[in-house]
Amino acid sequence: MPTVVIRHKVGNINTWLNGHQDRVELFSKFASGFQTFQDTNDPNAIVLVAEVFDLEGMQAVMSNPEVMEKIAKEKHTVLDPITVSMPVEVPAEV
Repeated sequence: MPTVVIRHKVGNINTWLNGHQDRVELFSKFASGFQTFQDTNDPNAIVLVAEVFDLEGMQAVMSNPEVMEKIAKEKHTVLDPITVSMPVEVPAEV
């Protein structure tokens, strides 16, 4: 189960924080859980670290215009860009 890191900014941190239950419901479709972090230098910069069991399901949710426009951006003030980072396999030294 890969750990996936999602970074973005929000227009209003309090509005975004109040939407936590929506994120729990959305993420439950593809992740066993997630943690939320906030930049120390920018309170509107968010990092989510998710344990993803269904990468295709995550991609489907994140590419769904209704979810991204109506829920993430309009309701929770998520701003573009949204950056997703995946694990990288580092070759062992020989």
